[in-house]
Amino acid sequence: MMSPHHLLVFVSLLADGGVHPRPATDAGTVPTTSATIPWPETELEPLGTLEGPAVLAAHAALQEVMKRFPKTATKSCAFSPRALEFVVGYQSGWYFVRVNRRVDKCPEFDPGVTLEYDWFELYAVSPEGRVERYPHRP
Repeated sequence: MMSPHHLLVFVSLLADGGVHPRPATDAGTVPTTSATIPWPETELEPLGTLEGPAVLAAHAALQEVMKRFPKTATKSCAFSPRALEFVVGYQSGWYFVRVNRRVDKCPEFDPGVTLEYDWFELYAVSPEGRVERYPHRP
């Protein structure tokens, strides 16, 4: 007969799925390894250079925008970060983040498609991290 300690370890291993955890992947995807990543062979061409606080300001704006999207549409690309474009600027000690909606980046829409006319949101992020939305409705 098993001791209670051995039984507890056995049951917890069964609940975890075994000794070695499987990598978390989306359904139908293959986990990437270093060999499957197309690493650049020449010098990397940057999209832009942002300092740490600018990245944090863009992330804070992303969180605010995602709060405003309908919760029922979270699986749609049109209501995901993939369909957003961020423009970050710095002026008078504040970071300003303009968030443009770009649904044409989603595979279910054709290039150049827009759902709203000139949809954008503008956020001001203080050096302390306070986030304020520009008072208008897109």
